[in-house]
Amino acid sequence: MSKLVAGLDGFFFLLVAAVGLAWLFPAIGAAQEFFSLSSLANYGICVIFFFYGLKLSRNKLRTGLANKNLHILIHLTTFVLFPALILLIRPLFQGDDLWLLWLGIFYLAALPSTVSSSVVMVSKAKGNVPAAIFNASISSLMGVFITPLWMSLILSSASGVEMTTLWSIIGKLMMQVLAPVALGMALNPHWGHFAEKHSSKIRIYDQSIILLIVYTSFCSSFAHNVFTGFSPATVIVCAAGMVTLFFIVFGLVGIACRKLKMNREDTITAQFCGSKKSLIHGTAMSTVIFAGYSSLGVVLLPIMIYHALQLMIVSTLAKK
Repeated sequence: MSKLVAGLDGFFFLLVAAVGLAWLFPAIGAAQEFFSLSSLANYGICVIFFFYGLKLSRNKLRTGLANKNLHILIHLTTFVLFPALILLIRPLFQGDDLWLLWLGIFYLAALPSTVSSSVVMVSKAKGNVPAAIFNASISSLMGVFITPLWMSLILSSASGVEMTTLWSIIGKLMMQVLAPVALGMALNPHWGHFAEKHSSKIRIYDQSIILLIVYTSFCSSFAHNVFTGFSPATVIVCAAGMVTLFFIVFGLVGIACRKLKMNREDTITAQFCGSKKSLIHGTAMSTVIFAGYSSLGVVLLPIMIYHALQLMIVSTLAKK
């Protein structure tokens, strides 16, 4: 257990602190005025993805293009296997409170893979790093379209949300995510070295915006008493479920790699990239997909738990 905790950085504890502050001072983050903390967070998201694009080298992406089977396996795992597994357990979540929790778990399942930690962990485990860069980056871009599509299907079947909302959501995400990424990639040949040189400072900025989104989301949920029906036992069971989900996906991808006769490096890349989910994309896209939801804190809870657990588990596996 001590090895697992060692794999967790201080950011997890800052996330917990942000939730605690939201519980103590919900009115500050829940305020919806012309200029509020939530609107500041929305502007900050665009800057996050601009820097993300600025660090994306087209040469590195081109290097990872080989091995079609590896790419297909990773993206099928990220966008098909994960949601399919969560759809199977839907009957276990009865009642409005548990429905919200399941919605958050499904949202987690529909998210793209994370980029930075996937690449770092693949590198530590001596996997195929160019392929990790390519797949994690492409997954992030695909998520702009696939994640809202999945969520639109679920929300329309549950609450009658019209499918036309999907195109509005995708349009907003393209402006908030794809446009800044494209601008950053266009400037990469000129300013890419600047982004690499100051990557640690950019990471602090990224985490600050995530903390702001988490704080404002939980402020709204606490202000509307959304968590009234939840007990600590529910959160513990949810965490246990996230660990189980991780190892099921990790194991299934390993089996698929053996069937496809992939080498050790590609297997590491497939398992690490396929089993990871992006907290940055999860918090960023939630403000668009769930705009106006007072229960956004509940929806974000599973991805926050999964983020912490995937860091602990994968960092431990990478060292081995």
